[in-house]
Amino acid sequence: MTNAPAIRVQGLVKRFGKTEVLTGIDLEAARGEVTCLLGPSGSGKSTLLRCIAFLEEATDGFIEIDGAPLGFALGPDGDRMRLPPNDIRGVRSKIGMVFQQFNLWPHMTALGNVMEALVTARGMSKAEAEERARARLAEVGLAERATHYPSELSGGQQQRVAIARALALEPKIMLFDEPTSSLDPELTGEVLNVMRKLAEGGMTMVVVTHEIGFAASVGHKIVFLDQGKILVEGTPGEVFGKPRHPRIDQFLDTYLDRGAAGLL
Repeated sequence: MTNAPAIRVQGLVKRFGKTEVLTGIDLEAARGEVTCLLGPSGSGKSTLLRCIAFLEEATDGFIEIDGAPLGFALGPDGDRMRLPPNDIRGVRSKIGMVFQQFNLWPHMTALGNVMEALVTARGMSKAEAEERARARLAEVGLAERATHYPSELSGGQQQRVAIARALALEPKIMLFDEPTSSLDPELTGEVLNVMRKLAEGGMTMVVVTHEIGFAASVGHKIVFLDQGKILVEGTPGEVFGKPRHPRIDQFLDTYLDRGAAGLL
């Protein structure tokens, strides 16, 4: 389905017990588009990302990846129907995800961490997996660190290994859940530079972030969530330009970098 968006979310609802975390989310991301999810803590950003990755099952609503339903589809009687596991796995294989924490195997080198899923999940030979893993490490600027263990790498380097690991599986879509939240400013720049290059290369990306400068300069679409709903959606110019929604001003003024509203 060549005309289908890379991601389509329709009427997505997510509840944990009686608490509704996401309420009727509708969202589309075109191929090659960088969508940045912003909003205060607890607004549902990470939950939305995890639903798109099918790490959380939505309570209601539908998600399509490249036109194919993920997890659930409309059944013949019009009811929401859970899809077979093989269908779910096939669609999920198009998605790579990078988390706040690096989640690297401490007993494996950077190369081993990137190779592991290629061998165990994709059934590649070790030689083929190593060749691809080395290429992905080079892509994130870590060719010379391939034989280093996570304890020998900085936080920024560990996160870049995590990005290389996701890229090695050749996803069509990359999801980032606050990938720089645990890094200091210098190391944050290392990771954001890798993400910028991915964006320039045409990778479809959805990024949960508090890096306003990155969102404004790299994002094609800004989606601001508040209390589980999309409050504002548009280009960086539409969302950050003046006059802007008062909730955006409030968010920017209370953002970690005080006075950020005055910089946009």
